[in-house]
Amino acid sequence: MTVTLDRRTDLTLETAKRVAWGGEPVMLSEAARRKIAAARRDFLALIEREDITIYGVNTGYGHQAKKRLTPEERKAQAKAPTHYRATSWGDPLPERVLRGIVFARLANVIEGHAALSPHVAEAVAALLDGGSLPPVPARGQGGAGEILSLSHLFLPLTQSVELAEKDMISLLNGSPAATALVADAALAARSRLELVADVFALAAEAFNAPLGHFAEELEGLWNNPHDAWALDALRSRIGGGHGGDRRPYQAPVSIRIMPRILGEAHRAMSAAETIARQSLAAVSDNPVVFPAGERIGPDEVVSTGGYHNAQAPAAMDALTAAMANLAVIATRVAAKLQDGPVSLLPPFLGYPDSDYLGCLAMAMVGYEEEMRMLAQPTLLPGSESGGFAQDDVASPVFLAWSKQEKAGELLDLTLASLAPVAMRAYEVTGRPAPEALRSIGTEVRQHFPDDGDVAAMGPRCAALAAAFRAEIYKA
Repeated sequence: MTVTLDRRTDLTLETAKRVAWGGEPVMLSEAARRKIAAARRDFLALIEREDITIYGVNTGYGHQAKKRLTPEERKAQAKAPTHYRATSWGDPLPERVLRGIVFARLANVIEGHAALSPHVAEAVAALLDGGSLPPVPARGQGGAGEILSLSHLFLPLTQSVELAEKDMISLLNGSPAATALVADAALAARSRLELVADVFALAAEAFNAPLGHFAEELEGLWNNPHDAWALDALRSRIGGGHGGDRRPYQAPVSIRIMPRILGEAHRAMSAAETIARQSLAAVSDNPVVFPAGERIGPDEVVSTGGYHNAQAPAAMDALTAAMANLAVIATRVAAKLQDGPVSLLPPFLGYPDSDYLGCLAMAMVGYEEEMRMLAQPTLLPGSESGGFAQDDVASPVFLAWSKQEKAGELLDLTLASLAPVAMRAYEVTGRPAPEALRSIGTEVRQHFPDDGDVAAMGPRCAALAAAFRAEIYKA
C-alpha cells in the first residue's frame, strides 16, 4: 500500500511504522502539492524585499549570519557543495530508522512551512519508493542540530536535483532524526513489552507463584493504569495456572514486584509514544516560514530552536532505565528458579541428570550490568566545537537512541536466558505451561534440547534472542 499525506496530522505513529518498518511508499496528495507550491511562490516574492532578513537565505550560515548577501551571493549559496558537512562516521543506523527520518522530514514540507521547492519535495517523498538510502552513522553526531546526519542522508539528493534559495537548509535543518529515533524506540518498546510479559508470565508460573500476586483487585488498589496493564498482561497469560496445588506462601520480591516494574516500563513506553506522536506532526524547521493565512504578527519568517527536540532523549533515557530494571528482575528470577530451598523445585532443576543452567544466570548478570552503565542520563553535551559562534550546544538525541537500542538488545539476550530456565522447571515438575504461553514454550524448547551439549548454550541463547528480535521488529 501507499501512505498518502495531505497534512501534518497524517504523520502518525501508525503511518510511520508502515513507512519505516513496513517499507511502504509515500505520496503527496494534490492538496498538499498545492500548498507547497503556493508557499514557495510566496517565499520567492518575500526574499526580494530588502527589509527582510532570513537566516541562511539572504545571510550566511553560522558565524556568517550577520553577513547580508546580495541576490547573486544568495543564489550561489543555495547551490554550494555539501560534502564537508557529511563528516561523521561510525556504526550505521538501521534502514528502518533512515526511512523514518525521511518520512519525518515531510512534516516541515507538507503545509509549506519549509517553503521547499515543489520538485524537491517530490524528490524527498520519492526516496521512500523502495530504493536503498545512503548510510548514516549513528556515532559522531555531535552537532548543534542534525546537520551532520541529514547531510549524509540527503547529500545524493542535493547533487541530483536543482536547488534554489532555502532548499538546502530546509533539507538539513529541523529535527526529523530525533522524531524518527524516538518513534523507532517507542515502536520497539511496545513490541518488546509483550515479549517481556510472555517470558515473565512463563517464569512466574514455572515458579508456581501464588496467583494472588497478579490479582485483578490489585488494579484498583494500586490506582495506576500502567500497573493495571501489567497485572492484566501477566494474569491473562497465566490464566488459572496448572490447576494443582499452589505455593502456600509468598514468592520472592522479584516475582511479587514484577507487575510494578513491568508497569513502569509500560509508562516509559507510553511517554515515548506521546513524544513521538507530537514530534511526527510538529514543524521544527529553522528558519520557519509562516504561509499566508497563518501570520499573526509582522514576521513572515522566524528563526527557532525547533531543531533541538529535548523531550526525545529524555523519553529514550526512561526506556533504557526501565529495560535495565526488567533485566534485574529476569536475572533474579532465573537464579531463584534454580534455588531449590526457595523455589520448592528440584535443586538446579534436575542437574546433574539434565543440562546445567546455572551459568545462564551468571551471564545475565553481565548483560544486566552493561545495561546499568547505559542507564545514565543523557545530558546536554555542551559546545559542538565546530568553530561557529552561534552553535554552542549540541544535540544528545543520537546518544540516547544508541543507548536504548543497545539496552534493548541486551534485554533480549536476558529474556532468552530466562526462558529456557523457566521451561526446564515445567519439564522437571511435569506441569504444563499455560495455554496462552504454549507457542513461546515450543519455540524455547526447539532452541534448547536437553542434549548435554553445554558448549552450545551460548549460541542457543543468541539464536533465541535473534528470533525474539525478529518478532519485535516485524512490520
